Amino acid sequence: MKPRLPLLLIALTLAVFGAASLSAETLKVLYFTKSSGYEHSVVRRGSMGEPSHSENVLKSLAAQHDIAFTFSKDGSLFSEDYLNQFDVVFFYTSGNLEMVGSDGNPPMSAAGKLALLSWVANGGGFMATHAGGDSFHTYEKFNGNTPKDKRGYRYQLNGEASDPYIKMLGGEFINHGPQQVATALVTDTEFPGMGPAGEAIHVMEEWYSLKEFSPINHVVLVMQTAGMEGSDYQRPDYPLSWAKPYGEGRVWYSGMGHREDVWEAEYFQSILVGAMEWTGGRTDANITPNLLEAAPGALTLPPAR
Repeated sequence: MKPRLPLLLIALTLAVFGAASLSAETLKVLYFTKSSGYEHSVVRRGSMGEPSHSENVLKSLAAQHDIAFTFSKDGSLFSEDYLNQFDVVFFYTSGNLEMVGSDGNPPMSAAGKLALLSWVANGGGFMATHAGGDSFHTYEKFNGNTPKDKRGYRYQLNGEASDPYIKMLGGEFINHGPQQVATALVTDTEFPGMGPAGEAIHVMEEWYSLKEFSPINHVVLVMQTAGMEGSDYQRPDYPLSWAKPYGEGRVWYSGMGHREDVWEAEYFQSILVGAMEWTGGRTDANITPNLLEAAPGALTLPPAR
């Protein structure tokens, strides 16, 4: 008979090797960029199907951080079995994704959308940047970008009546003003990936004005509105990026990511990798809710236009 190891030693051995194998696993990320609404240049592929600018940036990060990306614009693939292939689903999308819309790629079915929400609630990692917050607008069911005169519901708080995707994400895009140099204050420098951003991000960007913030958001970036050009910023400082739970899952969002030079910046790439590693469970973070501590005027909306 082989000698039996003490139970404590077995447990410690499993814990050590289990942790090591977990950290060594390749992180599997679905980067989904269907544009049913406005199609941003950073996600637009070439005329012959060449990778988009953002896909090329992510490809350059893959080997450095042991991340395997699947790039897709096909919403029809969403199902429980499809999603179970991934650790993280990363949206840079727009519009009502159940519609073919602007880019002509296959839409998501109602069942596929429910599968996504269920997958996240059951422990999946979800993240979105920029136009990921301009997706599944409450009360907007247009096949293409919502007409400007049909965006009235964005200028009110819909609360529990909000689309389930918006409630999962923790916020919703309202509108944006002209691209301009402005400042986003880093409210949690310890959140994974935020180190290179320092205390604040001060760059040229298309800054999203947002609403429908979940009370359980852990705010990571706050938009400093003083001096900004455009009525969309005639409001107190508001959250621009946050992390939150959704059931057993992890959710992260940032309103940044419109411009190619933002995607090329080291600090933004670090932020994205940190978000992938946190949503994918590689790292942990303190996500204590801090919505009104970080942005006391977050619930004040800009004037309608």
